[in-house]
Amino acid sequence: MEMKMTMPKLGESVTEGTLIRWLVKPGDRVKKYEAICEITTDKVNAEVPSTYDGKVKELVVQEGETVAVGELICYLETMEATEQPQKKRYSPAVLQLAAEHGLDLDEIPGTGMDGRITRKDVLSFLQERDEKQRQEPMPSHLPIAPVQEEPQHDFNFEMGIPVDPIRHLIAERTLKSKTEIPHAWTMVEVDMTGLFRLREKLKKEFHKKEGFSLTFLPFYLKAVVESIKKYPLINSVWEGDRIVIHKGIHISVAMATDEALYVPVLKDADQKSIFGLAKELNVLKEKTIHKKFQPGDMSGGTITINNTGSFGSILSMPIINQHQSVNLTLEAIVKRPVVINDMIAIRHMANLCLSLDHRVLDGKICGLFLQHLKMTLENFNEETTIY
Repeated sequence: MEMKMTMPKLGESVTEGTLIRWLVKPGDRVKKYEAICEITTDKVNAEVPSTYDGKVKELVVQEGETVAVGELICYLETMEATEQPQKKRYSPAVLQLAAEHGLDLDEIPGTGMDGRITRKDVLSFLQERDEKQRQEPMPSHLPIAPVQEEPQHDFNFEMGIPVDPIRHLIAERTLKSKTEIPHAWTMVEVDMTGLFRLREKLKKEFHKKEGFSLTFLPFYLKAVVESIKKYPLINSVWEGDRIVIHKGIHISVAMATDEALYVPVLKDADQKSIFGLAKELNVLKEKTIHKKFQPGDMSGGTITINNTGSFGSILSMPIINQHQSVNLTLEAIVKRPVVINDMIAIRHMANLCLSLDHRVLDGKICGLFLQHLKMTLENFNEETTIY
């Protein structure tokens, strides 16, 4: 019998995906859980498995096309020709909402288990419908100014670079963030000398024992976690009529490849030691290099961290990710003269830069948070344990 494959929901906040590449063609036989296509969503590639055993009948979506969660992407012909389709079931809340607004539930894509329509799906459908109606152009009786022809470019001196789906998504997300979130910015300077000496002491033995390098980033993440525990409002998000403070601390860590920027999420960072953070960062690094992410690897972040200092940067103004309120950068650690107790000393110094959502956070709370973060980083020394 003919079965439908739809765009899966690859994360809590994901509403659409771009189909980059089909891994099958019409007529191919596929097994259940076998990958049939590659989807890009929220800056990540993920393979979508077949939900049935059968034969590919028709590919509905073209490569490079963006479709909403729940929309049809292909048809499969299964071997279970006598199986009857299951009758759709709806919760009382869904039925009541549909009746109140005169909705046809067949028109609403479901994001629940097995494609079931939830109350949230109905409310999202209503909101999208209302927004489309508000955005319909109104008739205008004003005279239309003549359109001036744009100057022609001499393309002999220019080079056009095709924009791939990942760059399209990055452009859409960053534009949305800058448009919707009122950004403010602040920074502090940190003496990293104690941490620098600690890492120098540990790094050779650590690499020999664990098989991967010990960087500054896990120490930085540990300090961020301890500072969020002191000022939990940093770990929050604006939701229109309320501010939601997240219980868990899930850190989105920006990782760049030659082709693109990825932001995998280090889950439950508040439950991990410095070594635990280092180990998890190495796992995410390997996934980024080989582009082998699981759907959950890119979703659920509550705060974003950028190690821009690894590229030599000393000052950054990062863009805040959607559904978060803060983006933090650790800049390059630089040796320079510093005045300490009226004496000049050579210290390892670095800047910490913070972009904040001014709807949620003010200068005072962010200043206190950065001071605590600065103090925590400066308290690392050669006696600090990482396990």
